Amino acid sequence: MKLSLSTAAALMLTTAASAGGIDRTLNNYAVLFEDGNYVELGFATVRPDVSGDYPTTAPIFEGGPRVFNGGSTGGMAEDYSTASLSLKYALNEKLDLGLFLNQPFGANAFYPDGDYTGLAAEWDSSQIALVLKYQATPNISVYGGLRSIESQANIVIPNKLVALNTVVPQSAAQAAAAQAQGAAALAQGGQAQALGAEAQALGALAQQQAAQAAAAAAAQDFATAQTLGASAAANGAQAVALRDQAIALGADAQAQGAAAQALGDQALAGFAAGFGGDPIDGPYSYTATTEKDRATSYLVGVAYERPEIALRVALTYEAGYTHSFVTTENVDALPAAQLTSITEIEMPDVFTLDFQSGVAADTLVFGSIRHAKWSDWEVRPAGYQAITGDRVTGIDDDVTTYRLGVGRRINDQFSAFARVTYEKGNDDVLSRLAPTDGSTAFGIGGTYTNDAFKITGGIEYVTFGDGLDNADETLATNFSDNKAIAVGLSVGYRF
Repeated sequence: MKLSLSTAAALMLTTAASAGGIDRTLNNYAVLFEDGNYVELGFATVRPDVSGDYPTTAPIFEGGPRVFNGGSTGGMAEDYSTASLSLKYALNEKLDLGLFLNQPFGANAFYPDGDYTGLAAEWDSSQIALVLKYQATPNISVYGGLRSIESQANIVIPNKLVALNTVVPQSAAQAAAAQAQGAAALAQGGQAQALGAEAQALGALAQQQAAQAAAAAAAQDFATAQTLGASAAANGAQAVALRDQAIALGADAQAQGAAAQALGDQALAGFAAGFGGDPIDGPYSYTATTEKDRATSYLVGVAYERPEIALRVALTYEAGYTHSFVTTENVDALPAAQLTSITEIEMPDVFTLDFQSGVAADTLVFGSIRHAKWSDWEVRPAGYQAITGDRVTGIDDDVTTYRLGVGRRINDQFSAFARVTYEKGNDDVLSRLAPTDGSTAFGIGGTYTNDAFKITGGIEYVTFGDGLDNADETLATNFSDNKAIAVGLSVGYRF
């Protein structure tokens, strides 16, 4: 019972379909507790179905474009597969050597539809870990070793999403200034028109008074003619002054109107660059590519066993480490983002408590509690930070994963198991590259043993928690009703 059920449980751990952060394949430390020498090859494939619904927003300004136009993102999480090798070799009665090869972390996201079209991220990794286990007493063992992980990442952020953080705010400000200046030009034009009308009225009055003065002079009423003539001259002079003032105001209004038109044209050009053209290859499309980087970490653990009741409790600590990626960034329209720099990304500390125990004849309960400090993880290249003041992506909270299962030996060759996995959601604003919040997974599987060979297979169904990618719900894409299917297979050989 100990061998078939515990290894079957471990297989499902390696699929990591519901693991938080960017976990892919977890080291199968249960191999260290196999009898004799043992090697195991593991394979897993995961098919996520993750999509969201864009919001529908009002235009940025009257007659302008919308930020988001509604519709679906399409499936943004792509399928992936992993392979692993785990080896345990007994050096002597107390000392065992473990070797683990796998892909511990990964991401493969691509938005095919709508406003995020072209947004993509890829993270590839490979790991080799060497572990020594020492049997200190018949019931207690300690183990520890080194991990070496090589990783590489690529990021594409499409034209519109970069423009939303750079050119669009500037264009919106230009549009607002154009509207304000246009309103001022209209007000001045109105004042000029009013002054012109007043000048015209005074000019007409002056003409009338001049005609009356001429009539009084003809009638030899020279006193009246002189008074009317003086009034006509004064009104005429005032009419000329008002006309000149109206002309000056009109010219100023025309100049302000031209400036407002120029600002409006600049705003429209900015919006066109940000919202028009190819969504992937527009002038503000951002790319970041890293060179491969290798980092080293360590792990330590302690285990307590009672073989007579199939009891084992193991606590493992995997130390975090920092990748220092040489990163090449580019945005054609923004020189500040065209550079090569070092991007440091912290990978998490991880604590894992694994347990199993016989609870009845041929029946085993097993599970684990895994806490990963993913709140340390963020991707913040220097160029992107310079142009947006923000990170590309990150995780705000640590992730704790709970697993509980039961296994049952059917006969000498076959055993079966079932398992449930749970990660609590944190109700946070989520990254567009990791837009689900928490998960629940249900898995079943079995192991077939024939002499030195052992074949284990399992399938897991995962439901993901709903998520929003913006604190302002009117601008947030809503991700809901998402799921994944994971299938795993391992082949073990005892020698």
